[in-house]
Amino acid sequence: MKEGIHPAYYQAKVTCNCGNEFVTGSTKKEIHVEVCSKCHSFYTGQQKTAAARGRIDKFNRKYGLGEAN
Repeated sequence: MKEGIHPAYYQAKVTCNCGNEFVTGSTKKEIHVEVCSKCHSFYTGQQKTAAARGRIDKFNRKYGLGEAN
């Protein structure tokens, strides 16, 4: 490898808006994120399935699916 062309590598402190902090490797010393695994709905199990069901029902009503003819 060539010397002097690679960026410096740090142990970066990642800070989430929810207050969670963890350390990872990066070319930046500090990283600020909006969502992490502690507060993302996929990882917490609080997914918004009601919105998806509402869209499915709307589609079925629009195209007459699921109705007895």
